[in-house]
Amino acid sequence: MKVADNLERVTQQIRKACIKANRSPEEVTIIAVTKYVTIGRAQEALDTGIVNLGENRDDGLLEKWEVLRDKPTWHFIGTLQTRKVKSIIDKVDYIHSVDRLSLAEEINKRASKKIKCFVQVNVSNEESKHGIKPEDVLPFINELSRFEHITVVGLMTMAPFSEDQELLRSCFQRLRSLRDQVQSLHLEFAPCKELSMGMSNDFVLAIQEGATMVRIGTALVGEHS
Repeated sequence: MKVADNLERVTQQIRKACIKANRSPEEVTIIAVTKYVTIGRAQEALDTGIVNLGENRDDGLLEKWEVLRDKPTWHFIGTLQTRKVKSIIDKVDYIHSVDRLSLAEEINKRASKKIKCFVQVNVSNEESKHGIKPEDVLPFINELSRFEHITVVGLMTMAPFSEDQELLRSCFQRLRSLRDQVQSLHLEFAPCKELSMGMSNDFVLAIQEGATMVRIGTALVGEHS
């Protein structure tokens, strides 16, 4: 399938989800997750008007960056090892996976500009998932106030891979509630307006529960190319 055809279908689903939630589709940003596809397929996504590309491994991001450079807005969405920060920090616009102080310290140390960061929260409390505990979100964000190169633009989560819609909703609702708590503090270094949640299998529910950025791979660019 062409990316353009997939985008049309995804856009229709986003529109319907927004109507159901009484939201504007313009509130939702699509991040095309290109981690499993070729540079050519990523370029095809850009050709459709998609602006945001997401990669979850440093080598994958660097490989595509060498060709595409500043054409897309780059999102690093995977677990980021502290020692890999140096290689990607000047290439990315957003990091979605800040989940420990050692990582924040390295980002701050290596960055030459403000980096838009999401705090990753393990709202489902799954041992297999990265992210801080929900009860630790506010103390953790307060700790980030000392890092001049980090702006906390929002919270991110990965919901369980499940067909239980109520379970998924509860995860998304919990992240939104946490986001609202942080936002209500009016912290200059942590405006925390964004919610990065929802992937190919659950982005419709995520949008209904307030997602502002959805990370879509398979449904948009396919699994492999």
